[in-house]
Amino acid sequence: MASAFLTLLAGAIVLLCFYLYRTYTFWKRHGIPTAKGCLPLVGHMLPIIFLRKPIRNLIQEMYDEHKDQSMVGFYKAVRPALLIRDPALVKVVLQTKFSNFHENGMKINRSIDPLLAKNPFFNYGEEWTTGRKRLTYAFSNMRLKVLFVAVTGVCKKMEDFVNRRLRSSDKYEVELKYLFSKFTGEVVANAGLGIEGYCFENKVHPNTFDQMAQTMFKPNTFSSWLTTLGLFFPDIHRILKINFTPKKLDRYFRQIVAENLKLRRTESTPRNDFLQLMIDLEKTGEEVDQDTITAHAFSFYIDGYETSSITLSFIGYHLAVHTDIQEKVREEVNAKIAKYDGVLTFEALKEMTYMEQVISESQRDFPVLDFLSKVCTNECELQGSDGLTFRAKPGQEIHIPLHALHHDEKYWTKPHVFDPERFNDERKQTVEKMTFLPFGEGPRICVGMRMAMLQMKAALATVLRNYKIELSPKTKLPLKMLPSYFLIAPVGGIWVNLKKL
Repeated sequence: MASAFLTLLAGAIVLLCFYLYRTYTFWKRHGIPTAKGCLPLVGHMLPIIFLRKPIRNLIQEMYDEHKDQSMVGFYKAVRPALLIRDPALVKVVLQTKFSNFHENGMKINRSIDPLLAKNPFFNYGEEWTTGRKRLTYAFSNMRLKVLFVAVTGVCKKMEDFVNRRLRSSDKYEVELKYLFSKFTGEVVANAGLGIEGYCFENKVHPNTFDQMAQTMFKPNTFSSWLTTLGLFFPDIHRILKINFTPKKLDRYFRQIVAENLKLRRTESTPRNDFLQLMIDLEKTGEEVDQDTITAHAFSFYIDGYETSSITLSFIGYHLAVHTDIQEKVREEVNAKIAKYDGVLTFEALKEMTYMEQVISESQRDFPVLDFLSKVCTNECELQGSDGLTFRAKPGQEIHIPLHALHHDEKYWTKPHVFDPERFNDERKQTVEKMTFLPFGEGPRICVGMRMAMLQMKAALATVLRNYKIELSPKTKLPLKMLPSYFLIAPVGGIWVNLKKL
């Protein structure tokens, strides 16, 4: 009996060793260099699992270790993944062979997160095509002008909020993500659903839009860690059935949209918001069911709230550190607003081109997503400029290192220097294609990009025309990112003092 057990145990160990050997020699067998630090069962993910470093640092290390290679292999637990370093390969994956890589690597369980599953970032196929077409319609230039009316109203609310805090002091010390989350939360409520978001109230409202979103996005918590694991390890997500959208938020959104749709269909006067644009689609003859409208409104909420507030907080950081650049943007803001009789108009924002340079440079320095993950859906050969070749098969994950490409000295002069002039009319023409990807690229480029730029420029114009931004000693320098968050969030936050001009 004992000998039989030992024989079975020995056989199991041999099989396990053979499995591990086959698993972790995948890249060697395919002639692709492999990143250092692979361990059995966890692959290269141990620092991520135990929160030792953010994913951006891990990817940056892999990228830097292989400066002369176009691609490098690594292992997400027992799954081989490919990191591509060559901009030409990035173009193949995102653009020229898009049909071979049209799925994103981060997956959402439709039965657990039905609203989020319809977000253009997560869905694919016919549903993706139809959904993207609708959102493109909603964010056309003509309709952005409609949404801008609500955005300017939120700008006034933010200004009043800050002014109330300056009544008893010459400065308002505030964490920028906190402030700009209130702004983007209120924009989503007002411009998205045509309702109050209660983000700028003196007393915390139970249904304030910025606080509700925090239940989904708040970093440095156990749930955030689980979310990160679920996004990076689809098997864990599937087994544990992790839901990214809190049930309370899901129920609240469905209720709000249902109530609004019922009310809108009895009103004769149309509203200036995103929900109205979705309703107007029905007038064109296109059938849009309530669940789909709810999902599109939820996408507007998720996409418009978090990424824009993160980007704004890092722009505010750069402006606080570089006071000369802050003053130059302020001069442009004042000049353009003066041109339109002292009113912040849609046209005035469009003409703030130096502000756009500052936004782009901040996005280069701190992209909200550190990498893009794509999945091969049809077999495709990837050939790097160095001669390395890999034939990707369906299911193979391909990673595009955004932060690393944005800081590569091969493509950027002094990449760690904040220099908005990189994006002036002359120099931006020399930026190598596929090395600057703040909104992605190709058919899956962020559909809400223009709305994001509109609300960010409006927020910055409002702040800069009224206040001076100074860095607070509370900000921990140099900035280090939390390892528990799948986007980027600096340890301790970004604190500034706002002073009335």
